[in-house]
Amino acid sequence: MNLSLIDDSQLKKIKSSISEKLSSFKNVKVLTLGDIGIDEYIHGQVHRISPEAPVPVLDVTQRENRLGLAANVAKNVAHLSAQSQLISVVGDDQSQDEIKALCLEHGLQIQFVCDPSRPTTKKTRVIHDSHHIVRIDEEKKKYISKEVEDQLLANFAQHLPSCDVVIVEDYNKGVVTERVCQEVIQQSQKFGKPVFIDPHIETPVHFYKGADLLKPNINEVYALLKQSKSAIDNSEDLHFELAQKLMQDQNIDELLLTLGKDGMAVFSGNKTSIMPTVAKQVYDVTGAGDTVIAVLALGRAIGLDLLESSFLGNLAAGFVVSKVGTVSCSYDQLLDEVAKI
Repeated sequence: MNLSLIDDSQLKKIKSSISEKLSSFKNVKVLTLGDIGIDEYIHGQVHRISPEAPVPVLDVTQRENRLGLAANVAKNVAHLSAQSQLISVVGDDQSQDEIKALCLEHGLQIQFVCDPSRPTTKKTRVIHDSHHIVRIDEEKKKYISKEVEDQLLANFAQHLPSCDVVIVEDYNKGVVTERVCQEVIQQSQKFGKPVFIDPHIETPVHFYKGADLLKPNINEVYALLKQSKSAIDNSEDLHFELAQKLMQDQNIDELLLTLGKDGMAVFSGNKTSIMPTVAKQVYDVTGAGDTVIAVLALGRAIGLDLLESSFLGNLAAGFVVSKVGTVSCSYDQLLDEVAKI
């Protein structure tokens, strides 16, 4: 294995090679397809216990809806000054209207299929000060029907020619079926559009076969290969060997392995590069992976290599985890992060 650790001097060289290219983000169009949802936050104060049951009573002070799942990826793309197309499935409910309004507010171009048999995914977090009290999930984790697949893929075929890169965001809520994933990959290859996939731990690995890039974390690598992960086998060498096996088995050209506090491992061919994290403070990791794949796709679309694009994704993720809740990194904020290196 050709393994290298990226040090500060190399990071500065990468910085100098990419800084002048970032303005090209505005010329890129990213098509994101996958499960979408709303992240609802209910903030308040707890001053007493309910007389009805031994549970806290929250006096609500604020309600907020944010885009979640693949919609958060698409929002990240838009906030980085690029054009963002989002294709997905929603239910016939109030949450459908809410998510459409949020998408328009953030400048997303949307194409949704309405499926009355399922709700629009919504995750409600009840928060006292900065502490989560409970999370309430409204969703239906079942694959969409063939009829809905047909409509979804028709929308994808309509918008594919005008995009530069495709992101498939799999949260295992039912949109990313085997047929959808494979047709997206095959159709994109015909048009010369790269496909980057953010996988899910419970999805059969062959769904992703032939993608240009996969972005798993280490637990997802083990799960996708159906390997048990024990403390005895918890070594970087084994992690990297399994990541390369995943690439070879599924005919995937490149892989970005996220390592949490330890940064990222970048796999391209037989070469592996380790990039340490740049996060100084970590308050909330929610949405960091969404930010990474959005920046990664944009970087590749403007001609950066995988290492340079991963460097940008690392910086953007460092900014996102320093905030509470599902937030994105704007173009100006990314420029500020690059300037700090």
